[in-house]
Amino acid sequence: MKQKIESNELLDRLPPHLQQYIKPQNYEQYTPVNQAVWRYVMRKNVDYLSKVAHESYLSGLKKTGISIDEIPSMYGMNRILKEIGWAAVAVDGFIPPNAFMEFQAYKVLVIASDIRQLENIEYTPAPDIIHEGAGHAPIIASPDYAEYLRRFGEVGAKAISSAHDIEMYEAVRELSILKEAEGVDPERIASAERLVEELQNKKVEPSEISLIRNLHWWTVEYGMVGTVEDPKIYGAGLLSSIGESTWCMKNEVKKMPYSIEAAYQDFDITKPQPQLYVTPDFAYLQEVLEEFANTMALRKGGWRGLNKLIKSKQLGTIELSTGLQVSGYFTRMIQNEDNEVVYFETEGETALSYREKEVIGHGVSRHTNGFRSPLGKLKGINLAIENMGPRDLQAYNFYDGKPIAFEFESGITVEGLNVTGMRNLGGELMLIQFTDCTVRYKDEILFAPEMGDFDMAVGKEIVSAFAGAADYLSFDLVNHVSNTETIRTKLSDDELQINEMYGRVRELRSSIEKRTPSKQLTKEENTDLMRIFKMLAEKYLTDWLLALEIYELTFQEEVLAYLIDLKSRRKEVGHLIDDGLLLIEKHKVVVE
Repeated sequence: MKQKIESNELLDRLPPHLQQYIKPQNYEQYTPVNQAVWRYVMRKNVDYLSKVAHESYLSGLKKTGISIDEIPSMYGMNRILKEIGWAAVAVDGFIPPNAFMEFQAYKVLVIASDIRQLENIEYTPAPDIIHEGAGHAPIIASPDYAEYLRRFGEVGAKAISSAHDIEMYEAVRELSILKEAEGVDPERIASAERLVEELQNKKVEPSEISLIRNLHWWTVEYGMVGTVEDPKIYGAGLLSSIGESTWCMKNEVKKMPYSIEAAYQDFDITKPQPQLYVTPDFAYLQEVLEEFANTMALRKGGWRGLNKLIKSKQLGTIELSTGLQVSGYFTRMIQNEDNEVVYFETEGETALSYREKEVIGHGVSRHTNGFRSPLGKLKGINLAIENMGPRDLQAYNFYDGKPIAFEFESGITVEGLNVTGMRNLGGELMLIQFTDCTVRYKDEILFAPEMGDFDMAVGKEIVSAFAGAADYLSFDLVNHVSNTETIRTKLSDDELQINEMYGRVRELRSSIEKRTPSKQLTKEENTDLMRIFKMLAEKYLTDWLLALEIYELTFQEEVLAYLIDLKSRRKEVGHLIDDGLLLIEKHKVVVE
């Protein structure tokens, strides 16, 4: 049976090409061990982050319906997020950067619904529900930050990527999946690590998406706010990592004032960060974002913008000075001596739009085999075509149904039968249709009559270039197929048994906490817990979290002695045991 995806109005408005990434949460897949991992991390975080996180974090936990004791359901989160104008969806691990950004633009949080393994409780390179739900969600309760997140998505979704970015995305996605999965051959992980390292070390010109992804990393994921001397945490990567939230406050981690320079600081997703950026407030984040947006092809256009689209080999859009938008796969341009674009071509399906809406009759069914057009001014005429009124057109022999021949300043010539023209809302001519048309540049024929009608775009220059289609309905974009999927291994008999043990302890704790006013164990409950402990001590000698949960309920010296001994046997988890014991003692004092 197909599982229902809980929704709210914001999700219903998402376009199909984003909806394709959404998957059901499958809450029943969370095991008792998963629930224990969530509870440990959240209790530790709330205790510690109340001192070092931005003031909106704790209040945001309440506003967004994030529970400390159990993994949140998407239904509950959406019901509460709706009140602050946001929504959340579950996805399978990493999704393409442009899609991730576009979700943000629609005020939708993307939440990887899987959860880290106990072995990776401090940090995981894979996005998981602790990182997304407990990291991103609470901070959006701050209006200034929420607007920054939305605006970042709006700008980031238009950033142009490169072929290297796509390759890097797939490599990082695979590595994160392998590292988080159980029972994966270490050599397979090592091979994936080598590929990521090889791609990271490859000398390529940084694309717009890679630069804006850096800004996203150093703010949304690993940002700090306040002063360099006294910073507070707001980045989701820090808020959700019990290791890094402590590490980042140490002097060994360099703190720097946030600026646009962060766009040029790369990061390694598999390691703790050696430096972090501190913004004075959330409003300043918007200033830097707009400063970066001013460097993008989205706002600069021109030959550089078109060149980025050609190199990307991805679907993109250029907008001309008349407002006409051409969306497709750009393959060629011709420039004059001033580097101005005087001609461009696309290959394959292309659509024309105006103000993000497809121009009627100019979708991919008309432009199946690409689109091409000269740009610029006509030779010997000071007035640009787009500025010509009906009388001007007649003066230069632009008569509907009459043959015409003219030459651009670039030397490109057009000769054919003028059929009709199309104007924008401002009255400017933005498209002219010809039949029996030939377009030449020097000795090359750019368009011949046998190719059909010639639709010539009108515009002096390219004012904008950006990733994706102007009108997403123009193309069939529901075609996402990743090379990798999250690995789900079947639990062994031992894993099933220890999950049963975790589950029973969870049931007992829930039963005890519901009692008021007394929360004392009954003799039978104590016996049951100690039975589970003896099984743990005999068979599962490396598990530390269940022993902590049993000690939290029983305070038996035998369990404490076991934990102290485990610290000496497993020094790598000693600090986690100490932190757990400290939390238990604090809670005990509060209860008493």
